[in-house]
Amino acid sequence: MSLSLDDVRRIAHLARIEITEAQTHATLAQLNDIFAMIERMQRVDTTGVEPMAHPLGGVQRLREDRAVEQIDRDNNLKNAPAQQDGLFLVPRVIE
Repeated sequence: MSLSLDDVRRIAHLARIEITEAQTHATLAQLNDIFAMIERMQRVDTTGVEPMAHPLGGVQRLREDRAVEQIDRDNNLKNAPAQQDGLFLVPRVIE
């Protein structure tokens, strides 16, 4: 499929964008290159190839699910300038 300058102007009009004559020629070349690439991709024989949801087979590398050491809240709060009921106290910033 190949576009013409009139096609590019019509697309620009439908998109409600202003396009100069130089931009029209540049856009025509770019769109024709894109369509040529799509046509090449469509010619590839994919017989016997199953569709994939993920290009790498969809295997996720997950960490091992195991119990870890619990967080020591008292140790973490020992350097807090102010604390109450196991929580950091901060000054009010909105009045």
